[in-house]
Amino acid sequence: MQDIHVALKLIDAANAADPTLENGQPAALLYGERMSAEAGRLFPDASDVLRIAARGQHVERWLLKRADYPEGKEGYHAWRREQGRRHGVRVAGIMAEAGYNAEDQARVGVLLRKEGIKRDPEVQALEDIICFVFIRWYFADFAAKRSGEDLLKIVEKTARKMSAEARARALREFDLPEDFAAVFRD
Repeated sequence: MQDIHVALKLIDAANAADPTLENGQPAALLYGERMSAEAGRLFPDASDVLRIAARGQHVERWLLKRADYPEGKEGYHAWRREQGRRHGVRVAGIMAEAGYNAEDQARVGVLLRKEGIKRDPEVQALEDIICFVFIRWYFADFAAKRSGEDLLKIVEKTARKMSAEARARALREFDLPEDFAAVFRD
């Protein structure tokens, strides 16, 4: 019998091994908890697969180092694609342990690889959750390390990934500077 609580606990156990700490906790574990909180807030009726994908979005991410890939955009995208593939395989395995069928296991991979963004409502929901977590928890530190021009480009990319509903909600929930807010209105 499938059990979401078992799946989430297994993801948490994997992420508890993250050597990077944030607020005294393993960073991947904290990220997964934040993803689950946003998923519950934004999509309270989400399927188990979406809830598990949100929690497992960065499962064991530290095992594949960005430094192992070439510098630049191409290297970054290759690293991100491989992360998505690895996360899909790892979370599918966890779901198998928690009693989920092969169809659900395959589906979580689709979500974690972001296949069908803008066309698949659950893939888009996961992307919206990711963007909200980024804005709520990581944007300020990220912004402090970037120039204004670079930051505006990143905000534009983030907004493009989001659904129209999520952009509108972000405008209501976050106190964005006008130049950033304008990007979310487009």
